[in-house]
Amino acid sequence: MTTTNTHLQPPSDKRERWVKRLAVAATAGMFIVLMMGSTVTNTGSGEGCGRSWPLCQGKFVPEYAVETAIEFSHRIVTAIEGILIAATAIGVILIRRGSREVKIYAGVMVGTLLLQSGLGAAAVMWPQSPQIMAMHFGISMASFAAVFLLTRLLFEPPDQVDPITVQAQSNPPPQWFRYGTWATLIGSVIVAYVGAYMRHSGNELACHTWPSCNGQLIPNLTGPEGIAFTHRLLASMLMLLVFALTYVAYALRAHYRSLFVVYGASTVIIILQALAGGAVVLTRLDLWTTLAHAALMAWLFVCVTDACRQILKTRKPLRTGSSQLVAQPSGIPSGD
Repeated sequence: MTTTNTHLQPPSDKRERWVKRLAVAATAGMFIVLMMGSTVTNTGSGEGCGRSWPLCQGKFVPEYAVETAIEFSHRIVTAIEGILIAATAIGVILIRRGSREVKIYAGVMVGTLLLQSGLGAAAVMWPQSPQIMAMHFGISMASFAAVFLLTRLLFEPPDQVDPITVQAQSNPPPQWFRYGTWATLIGSVIVAYVGAYMRHSGNELACHTWPSCNGQLIPNLTGPEGIAFTHRLLASMLMLLVFALTYVAYALRAHYRSLFVVYGASTVIIILQALAGGAVVLTRLDLWTTLAHAALMAWLFVCVTDACRQILKTRKPLRTGSSQLVAQPSGIPSGD
């Protein structure tokens, strides 16, 4: 019996290693796709392949032009990423078929990638409103977050007792802290959507000074100025919320260290994002500053979704006396 188990174990380990590698590649690829999509938007290359899709200029390999090269390379990378996502989804279902969380992440990353590709194709073939185009960036963020969280989950031992769930028995976080964490998720989606809408509607320089808006603390709240100022106001509110929750997470760090790490990273990222937003205005839409702003928004969204994932684990403390009750891992304070 021992010989048989030893013989069967290596192939399983090898399969899991390959799935993890695929997941890491898919995560990196999704970030590249997101950045290339932002490049297409910020260089005005959306029609670099004309109204032809999936071909480019009606050809499999189009003639060279800067806009055409940017749009065509974006399509190629997206196609490769689609293969990586499909392979990762199949792999994780095979090695973690009993995990409901794995199935959810796999479904979200596949679904959002398909939706993202569909919106991209529609934007090429038929003119779309700024409202619809703004959704494209948000869906890309959701796909990136899903594949990132799935990869993070794969590197966690499947049978390990979760310290967060254990701590929820004796030291549950305040209920308002849970609500605040979900509020950051909603707030980040709104901020990202308004920012993308501002970009696609051509109002990104409606407030052409920073941090004031055209030299005013509170400018005209209608028209293009109102859109740009609303984006800044919402971003500031989100920043204050992240600061407040980071402070609370610091106080809870003895029991929820990983949650504090995520909020600490969120604080650093949102500060850098605000500075990048100012640089976008001051450099008059320099490509690298706009890409940095988009990249930081994507990573902030990943951190926020990770915080929500951790908060979900504190939703229902384990019942004393239940068969689900497990021994507390060593090194974790009891909270007494």
